[in-house]
Formats: sequence, structure tokens, C-alpha cells
Amino acid sequence: MTEGARLVRTAEAARALSVNPATLSRWAQQGLVTPKMRTAGGQARWDLDELREQVQRLAEERGRSAD
Repeated sequence: MTEGARLVRTAEAARALSVNPATLSRWAQQGLVTPKMRTAGGQARWDLDELREQVQRLAEERGRSAD
């Protein structure tokens, strides 16, 4: 995590990606993206920069597999 980066809840991370929070949660359950950490109660916390990189890689992989 970069210096000064903050971790956000799933709803805020989903807003940053313009997706529904249920979609982001489903992606995490499917192993497509991974939160930076989980709280003791099991809630995901996301580093937005890392999450954007994960989504970008996923999009690139899916683009290549469509060829």
C-alpha cells in the first residue's frame, strides 16, 4: 500500500469503480479481485489504487481471451 493510502469499505470502492457494491462483492467471492484486508468481522477493506489495477488486469485478460 502506498504511503498515506487509506482503505475504504466495499460501498465506497464500488462507487469509485461505478459498479454496484453487490457486483464488487461477487467479484471478490469469485476470486477475480482481492481486498487489501478483511476486518475481524469479515468486512472487506480496499486500497483503491490496487483495486483499479486488479480490475484493469482483469479487463485486459478478458479482452485477450475474447480474441
